[in-house]
Amino acid sequence: MRNILSTTVAAGLAALFLAGGVAWAQTVRTDDSTSAPRAGWMSVGDLVAKLEGQGYKVHEVEIDDGNYEVKAVDANGMRVEADLDPSTGEAFRGWRQDD
Repeated sequence: MRNILSTTVAAGLAALFLAGGVAWAQTVRTDDSTSAPRAGWMSVGDLVAKLEGQGYKVHEVEIDDGNYEVKAVDANGMRVEADLDPSTGEAFRGWRQDD
């Protein structure tokens, strides 16, 4: 009886810690996301115009994890992608080659 009780308590505590960890992980903000309300976001048209003014030919714009994810071709003809701040249109970590 004692083994069953201690096993049940241990399983309950493990579940409690696991659930707490999951809840904590969902509230952590990284540098690659923004909490800006949608009202403060650039429109997709304005974002595309800004990027085209910088020499990019935009092929796709998606909303992913609260950011704009853009796939484009740069001025050298390289396929690139970046996660952009939706308020400013600036890349979080720069542009990277699109595989």
